[in-house]
Amino acid sequence: MKLQPLGDRVLVKPLEPKEVKKGGIIIPDTAKEKPQEGEVIAVGPGKKNDEGKVMPMNVKVKDKILFGKYSGTEVKIESEDYLIMNEDDIYAVIQG
Repeated sequence: MKLQPLGDRVLVKPLEPKEVKKGGIIIPDTAKEKPQEGEVIAVGPGKKNDEGKVMPMNVKVKDKILFGKYSGTEVKIESEDYLIMNEDDIYAVIQG
């Protein structure tokens, strides 16, 4: 299935944090924090300004990003978990 976000929305695949065990304690999945890093899968065309001109997006497909802990709406596509969020919810693009 192909999905095209509308406006200034972005489809993001959350990246799972690397699991680090300290002192032999294993943290259950229910206690782990929601990931705050992800990869952009699809982007919308951009938001329209007051004059009706479409403003280009600052992120592109395959960018690695940082976003707010509770940003976006969770969706499941073909048994995979994704987030759909506004571009304003993205804090930074990870370089390198």
